[in-house]
Amino acid sequence: MVNLGFSIGDLYFKNPVLTASGTFGNGTEFDDFFDVSRLGGILLKGTTLENREGNPYPRMAETPSGMLNSVGLQNKGIDYFESEIYPKVKNYDTNVIVNINGSYIDDYVSLAERINSLENIPAAELNISCPNVKMGGMAFGTNPVSAREVIREVRKVYRKKLIVKLSPNVTSIIEFARIAEDEGADSVSLINTLLGMAIDVSKMKPSLATITGGLSGPAVKPVALRMVWQVANAVKIPVIGMGGIMTATDALEFMLAGASAVQVGTASFIDPQASVKILEGIENFMIQKGITDIGEIVGFINRKSV
Repeated sequence: MVNLGFSIGDLYFKNPVLTASGTFGNGTEFDDFFDVSRLGGILLKGTTLENREGNPYPRMAETPSGMLNSVGLQNKGIDYFESEIYPKVKNYDTNVIVNINGSYIDDYVSLAERINSLENIPAAELNISCPNVKMGGMAFGTNPVSAREVIREVRKVYRKKLIVKLSPNVTSIIEFARIAEDEGADSVSLINTLLGMAIDVSKMKPSLATITGGLSGPAVKPVALRMVWQVANAVKIPVIGMGGIMTATDALEFMLAGASAVQVGTASFIDPQASVKILEGIENFMIQKGITDIGEIVGFINRKSV
C-alpha cells in the first residue's frame, strides 16, 4: 500500500493526478471511459460570466510533437454552469475545480463570488494566463502590476482554495509565482500554453484564424519542467505542474522537480484514459521503488546534489 494523497492547505486530494482545464470538458464527457472519481481532481472547462462563442475556425492545428489551439474560452457562462453543469458534477467523489476567466478584474471578482456559493466546488483556478483572448488572459498574466491587482481583488471575496494559473510567456515566471503567493494564493499551476504559430504552406496562410495560438503537448515539456523546478524552489505554496505530460514518467519528472501534483492535458485528446493510466503508472513506480508516500518523491532532486 502506498499513500498518494497530498493537500493544498486543509483541502485533501486522494492522489496527485488532476486534469487540465479545457482538455477534459466538464468531466461528464469521460464517464464512458473510466470513473473520473478515481482522479485526485478534475479542472473543468474555463468559465466566464457571459456566454462566449470563442474564436473563429480554424482554431486547432497539429504541430511536431504538439498542437496549437485558439479556442478562445468558448463556454455558455456562469448561469448555464450553475443550472446545467454543476448538478451533474457536484457528486463526483473527487475535487471538482472551476477555472475562472474574465476580460476585466470585475469579471473575475463576480465569478469568484458566484463560485463561493457552490458547496461542492472546493477550489477555483484563476486563469490569468490564457494566450487566446485579446482582453484579460495574457494582459493580466504577463503584467506584474495587473497580475497582483486581479489576484488581490479575487482573494478579497473568494473564501475557498485559490490556485493561480501562470503564463510561461514572461521573462521571469518566478516573479509571478511570488506575486501569487504574496497576494494569498493557496497554490500555483504552471505552465499554461506557450504562444506559437503555424503556417499552411499549401494554402499560403496561417493555420489558425487568429494567426497565433497556444502550444501544448510534448514539445513544451522541457520548458514547463524547467519553470516548475524554478517556481518550486522559489515559493512555499504547493506547485501543480503541467505541460506535455503524456506518461507516468513525465508526471514523475515534474514531481521530482518539485510539483506536488500534475495536470494532464493534451494527452487526453490522444487517449481518453491517459490520466488514469498515468495515475496507475505512478503507483506502480512507487511500489517498485519501495516508496510508501508520494511526498518522498516531491522535490527529490532539490534535496540531492544535481
